[in-house]
Amino acid sequence: MQDYQPISCSYYDHLEALAVRGVAVQLLYVADTGTETELHTRITDLRTRDGVEYMYTDTGAEIRLDKLLSVNGLAPDLSCRTA
Repeated sequence: MQDYQPISCSYYDHLEALAVRGVAVQLLYVADTGTETELHTRITDLRTRDGVEYMYTDTGAEIRLDKLLSVNGLAPDLSCRTA
């Protein structure tokens, strides 16, 4: 598995807010096959497993957060660093 690159903390907070509000989102991400994929869905949960953050959707998708290209047209900032 490719090393995980955390997204910015503020972008993560944005994703959490979308999940809590239950709003429909347009996701653009790189699928496991390496292809750019678009999905219209709702974010149901954000979880960390083995040091990797994932998004879960109401369509059953599990997406690594560092594979996101945009959510509702807003691109993530890959700059959250831990000390």
